[in-house]
Amino acid sequence: MATNLRTAALWESVSRVAEDLQADIDRPLRVLDLGGGTGGVAVALATLGHQVTVVDPSPDALAALGRRAEEAGVADRIIGIQGDSSNLDTVHPQAQADLVCCHGVLEFVDDPARAVRALAGALAPDGVLSLVVAQRLSVVLARALAGQFGQAQHALTTPEGRWGPADPLPRRFDRAAVCELVEEAGLEVIDTHGVRIFSDFVPSAFVDSEAERQALLDLERAASSHPDFAVLAELGASLHVLAGRH
Repeated sequence: MATNLRTAALWESVSRVAEDLQADIDRPLRVLDLGGGTGGVAVALATLGHQVTVVDPSPDALAALGRRAEEAGVADRIIGIQGDSSNLDTVHPQAQADLVCCHGVLEFVDDPARAVRALAGALAPDGVLSLVVAQRLSVVLARALAGQFGQAQHALTTPEGRWGPADPLPRRFDRAAVCELVEEAGLEVIDTHGVRIFSDFVPSAFVDSEAERQALLDLERAASSHPDFAVLAELGASLHVLAGRH
């Protein structure tokens, strides 16, 4: 998949989940990627042999997905469907996806609780939901370190976790709120970990070389899974939640 710092750590986690699932069911996975856009995750999973359905509201993104799949030689393993969380149950079969991905989508939907329920409905009985959301505390710290103390306080104290009117995200989440959404949808949280705990704060001059980039990725991996530093997960730019049925 992509090798930049913003995507590499997440892909490592998603690919491990896919590998474990495939080992359990002994066949290629049926994957649903809601809001998968141009196919950053979908094409990578299809390259591993899985069958991926991308549901996205943008026809332009789906067209780009088709071109990307063709170039990667996996067009026969990717289906693009125009839709979103509000009509997911009509454009995708219920209870059939072994892996459901929803990365960077809940920030934008009108009703996050309804969206998570729709994702749960698409999940097969032994499937796994991979949910990635932007976190509040990360942007609070980022704004404070940039000297924007008023914006940091605004992000800390408002329900949406936004730093102001110019904030490009409609909302951010706290870990407890995301886990509550997942559990209310009838799923059980398997694991949570932060994504990009350090990467967004490290000056680009410090990761000029491949060795430096890899060292930072190794640090991200160690920090996200270290049992004694769970608090660091709250500082990741994103939170990655894995969930399945009870």
